[in-house]
Amino acid sequence: MSEARNLKSVRLAVAQTSVREDPRDVEALREGGREVRALMREASAQGAQIVHFPEGAICFPSKFVMSVDGPDAVGPADWDRCQWPVLQSELAAIAELARDLRLWTVIASVHRLTGPNRPHNSLYGISDRGQVVTRYDERLLSKTKVSYMYSPGISPVTFEVDGVRFGCLLGIEIHYPELFAEYEKLDVDCVLFSTTGVSPGNGAAQAQGHAATNSYWVSFSVPTQHSATAPSGIIAPNGDWLARCPADGSPLVAVVDIDDGSEAAAEAVTYARPWRREARAGIYTEHQVSDPRSEDRTAAF
Repeated sequence: MSEARNLKSVRLAVAQTSVREDPRDVEALREGGREVRALMREASAQGAQIVHFPEGAICFPSKFVMSVDGPDAVGPADWDRCQWPVLQSELAAIAELARDLRLWTVIASVHRLTGPNRPHNSLYGISDRGQVVTRYDERLLSKTKVSYMYSPGISPVTFEVDGVRFGCLLGIEIHYPELFAEYEKLDVDCVLFSTTGVSPGNGAAQAQGHAATNSYWVSFSVPTQHSATAPSGIIAPNGDWLARCPADGSPLVAVVDIDDGSEAAAEAVTYARPWRREARAGIYTEHQVSDPRSEDRTAAF
């Protein structure tokens, strides 16, 4: 790797928050916003330059609460039930605090579209100036989400903080290795994965595998309800956990330096990732041979 890449470094905080499932509940939305902002302040106090939140950080609308056939059956979502002005005011307050703290903030929320289109399930990338600089929309949705609740996104999203490139994934996309491989091709240094509904133990193991396979950091952000089995945390490019939130259900943050020159990244970033790229570029062709014993797959020993 080049010397310039080895000098990349940024301090990242990953959060775990409580889940609130009713977007009709004004006080619950306000409470969710207050919790997010408290964790932003905690991340800033620990020197973080960017903080990453789970899916449903303010509210994760329940498929039963939203269903026109509910509350006992899942059906098309009635998004008029959402208290959109309250949700938007909480997001605006989060953006304002991001500016005040000079803290990049990656926050999940429902992104309203023009009716009658369903909203996106999204991750907003808010800069340290308090501006939304990009938005990732979940692309590979669950059957319920795509059938009744959301419009799928169409493209990957990257952004940079102090030269460190981030990519975003959401929801059940942990199950699709091609999305993580896509971000490797886009030369990201860290994938920010936010979820609510993924089996936590399985999802955490998959996140480690994606980090090790692609030789980049993965930030794994989940709600507090999963903390006993798979708390939020940050995984190094070698697949090891560098830091994790408490397993006691507390809404807290864990902070790590994303640093290409660190011991946790040295071998994976400096050697493994470049070699895999070289291997995929066709370097084996000139070494392949034409030999009857190679071509005959039933040849005796």
